[in-house]
Amino acid sequence: MGAQMVQEAVGDLATALAHAERLSRREPALAETQIREILRAVPGQRDAGLLLAATLRTQGRAADAAAAARSLVDSHSGWAAAHHELGLALAADADAAGAIAAQTRAVGLDPQMGVAWRALADQLFAAGDAAGADTAFVRYVSATRKDPDLVAAGAALVANRLDAAEPLLRGHLRRHPTDVAAIRMLAELAARMGRYGDAERLLARAVDLAPSFEAAAHQLALALYRQNKSVEALELLDRLLARQPDHPTYLNLKAACLVRIGEYEAAIEIYERVLAEHSQHARAWMSFGHALKTVGRQDDCIDAYRKAIALQPELGEAYWSLANLKTVKFTAEDRVAMQAQLARTDISDEDRFHLGYALGKAFEDAKDYAASFRHYEAGAALRRKSVQYDAAETTDHVARSRAVFTPELMAAGRQAGCPAPDPIFILGLPRAGSTLIEQILSSHSMVEGTMELPDIIAIAKDLSGRKKRSEASAYPEIMAALPPERLAELGEEFIARTRVHRKQGRPFFIDKMPNNFAHVGLIQMILPNARIIDARRHPMANGFSAFKQHFARGQGFSYDLSELGLYYRDYVELMSHFDAVSPGRVHRVIYENMVAAPEAEVRALLDYCGLEFEPACLKFYETERAVRTASSEQVRQPIFKDAVEHWRHYEPWLEPLKAALGPVLDTYPEAPPI
Repeated sequence: MGAQMVQEAVGDLATALAHAERLSRREPALAETQIREILRAVPGQRDAGLLLAATLRTQGRAADAAAAARSLVDSHSGWAAAHHELGLALAADADAAGAIAAQTRAVGLDPQMGVAWRALADQLFAAGDAAGADTAFVRYVSATRKDPDLVAAGAALVANRLDAAEPLLRGHLRRHPTDVAAIRMLAELAARMGRYGDAERLLARAVDLAPSFEAAAHQLALALYRQNKSVEALELLDRLLARQPDHPTYLNLKAACLVRIGEYEAAIEIYERVLAEHSQHARAWMSFGHALKTVGRQDDCIDAYRKAIALQPELGEAYWSLANLKTVKFTAEDRVAMQAQLARTDISDEDRFHLGYALGKAFEDAKDYAASFRHYEAGAALRRKSVQYDAAETTDHVARSRAVFTPELMAAGRQAGCPAPDPIFILGLPRAGSTLIEQILSSHSMVEGTMELPDIIAIAKDLSGRKKRSEASAYPEIMAALPPERLAELGEEFIARTRVHRKQGRPFFIDKMPNNFAHVGLIQMILPNARIIDARRHPMANGFSAFKQHFARGQGFSYDLSELGLYYRDYVELMSHFDAVSPGRVHRVIYENMVAAPEAEVRALLDYCGLEFEPACLKFYETERAVRTASSEQVRQPIFKDAVEHWRHYEPWLEPLKAALGPVLDTYPEAPPI
């Protein structure tokens, strides 16, 4: 046969095999007929033999498939693909031992054969050999770069084309539900979309299948941390650190978790240890600075932030962290340096909006209020693009809450719930003076300050039954149907969840999550003896102070002046409702009154909380305690009056806020009629 005829024959065979393979996905019986024709024309052709065994298996003819694959193994004993197919056929024929042996032979012949490692892991896991399955899963993960489905999904993830990556990964997992690499990638996708609960569930499955899959375990710890499940994250991180005690990424995340639960000194020790070995890590210096700020070591904190900037000049968050101390004044050299970084075209949006906020503060320090507002506005506009917030959802929640929490329901709730009097809730809008109130109360010998605790919001989210934002919520309507014992359970759950934050053994503790105002009805029903303090500030002062503040998370309404005004209106309306349906149960502190007559306001506050007056509450700025919010340095100073009217420097640019506030602005500090 001439060379041309040989080439044509090979080409015809390749075309026939490719056609048969495509056909096998849709019509396996018809594909079998074509494959047998190929084998009659070319007896013993191994690719056709392999495709025949696979096609028989697809039709549910496991015994026939095993026979075909065994024949192929007999004639091609060194071919890993043949042993892999035999293993799949034997598994389908319920011969677990034979399947494990065949897949073991396949990976022995080709250690980079990911599909064989995955199949072996599945069989070992089903057989109860968890350790063997773990090893096989980890080996599979290292070989996944050859899997075309995962390569395509990975490319889509890298390009942040989440809509393209998700169907690829879900389709792959329908075919291979135990593929830990694909599970991890889908979890990464869920995390990027803010679906941390979904990410947690997926990663827990991956770690269950492959306990040695450290990348998945670390990702699971991160998902737990992002959901404020720091205790659970720490347990996982300790297991990882038992294997790699000096791993800087694990140590950094452990330190961040320790900060979340108030173990600041332990976190600082870890940061010092990491930075001793990795002194060029700018973000580690910045995280170290955050911890130092919380415990009041301001000079060391500033040094840490400056070190981060020196190592990574475009790190906008480090500049913003300096600005967020509130007591640091930027120099002209600082402004020039920040503007130089902002002029670059190669920095991230995150660095850019942080620089915008920092420059807003820098020009505010220089009393150039027009330039200051331009930078605040630019930073907020860029941040708003990355935030999921719908003002209509807040308004709808207020309307639904007013319908649910009737006087009758609130009266009945007083006889239910957990009777513990421990919690003192301080709520309202951020930047309304809640940290000042917390510092005053925490200066009392009976009260412990903690932080903005996420637990009430987490309980409300669980009650909603929602897995996605697009789904309808059962909350708050579900509150009317909960029996007394369930209300008590929820109150006890809150007390248990928050116990980790209580370090001093004092009878009362503070939760100063401002957003809890949306859940006053829930709080009053599950914790009827809790104290609730509404921190309220002039809407223009409060609104602008929130607008110029970059929040790490949770305040999506604050990046647009109109949305801020609407949010303030909704807040006032909801609090007015609870004033009407459960009168006297919420104590309101007007910030301007606290500034004008602090002793009278402090005495009234303590009286509401059932606490004896203590002089230390008037010298709150002398109290040494960790403070985690944006006002951490301000509350270490006596009350100052300058902030009350500071917003007026920016009044020419605040018309959208005024318009959105409407009658709330006209009647302050009283609420307009509902």
